[in-house]
Amino acid sequence: MRRAYADTRFGQVHHVEHGAGAPVLLLHQTPRSWDEYRDVLPLLGRTRRAIAMDTLGFGASAAPEEAWTIELFAEGVLELCADLGLTSVDLVGHHTGGVVALEVAAAQPSLVRSLVLSGVPFVDADRRRRVAARPPIDEVDAPRDGAHLAALWRARLPYYPADRPDLLDRLVRDALVAGERVEEGHRAVNAYRMEERIGRVTAPALVVCGEFDEFSRPDVPRLTAALPDVEATPLEGVGVAAVDADPVQFAAVVEAFLGRIDRRSGNGAPAAARAAAHPEAGPAGVPTTRTETEQ
Repeated sequence: MRRAYADTRFGQVHHVEHGAGAPVLLLHQTPRSWDEYRDVLPLLGRTRRAIAMDTLGFGASAAPEEAWTIELFAEGVLELCADLGLTSVDLVGHHTGGVVALEVAAAQPSLVRSLVLSGVPFVDADRRRRVAARPPIDEVDAPRDGAHLAALWRARLPYYPADRPDLLDRLVRDALVAGERVEEGHRAVNAYRMEERIGRVTAPALVVCGEFDEFSRPDVPRLTAALPDVEATPLEGVGVAAVDADPVQFAAVVEAFLGRIDRRSGNGAPAAARAAAHPEAGPAGVPTTRTETEQ
């Protein structure tokens, strides 16, 4: 994997790459970093130029002083794409990253060849009202004895596999890097006016969601109904931590979808050759027509 920084008007944006070929850009959830895709990158990198970036304010990317919004995060994505010379890209986003990916596709449709939206809530006026008084998710007081580390761990514990404390280690580390502004990523999602922007998306999309992700799974039917060219499939046996808890399943579902997009774009032979060369990358048995995610 290769680490690099892009120079943007916001400051430097950190990203990590693996592989070569058609670019697929991976966007993480709050409060994570590129590390959420650490085990996905080499899998997608078998056939593509897989790039995982740190959203503005997270990981090793610059943290703008202005208020953090989904639109701001999307501008950071566009700045990275411009610096890398990307004129067509497949976007994959998980939770916050999925909302950012949707905004990128709405703001610059010609850039986005396809979208994978993982665990993405449908944010409209009703949701904004419902979450307005919700307590913070990752924002905890920081006493001198370090008790906030345990508080953050306990807050996230119900949403992570019981046998994978290493995943919580990685989340806590990323949350500490984001620091006092960690909650702004969640607030940005809950302030976003998705209902006004989703109609601008023209790229074909795959909506995926962990079967135990109670935050986003109920919104899958509304999300798929609002997109013009969409497939949907569940991610089995996972919840909020769908990406890093089961990177093999996640990468296989993404690769299968992108393979179908390749064939629609007239690149079917290379895609088929790659699949034959790497059968372990996963089945292509995700639905090829619009379906509803199992509830």
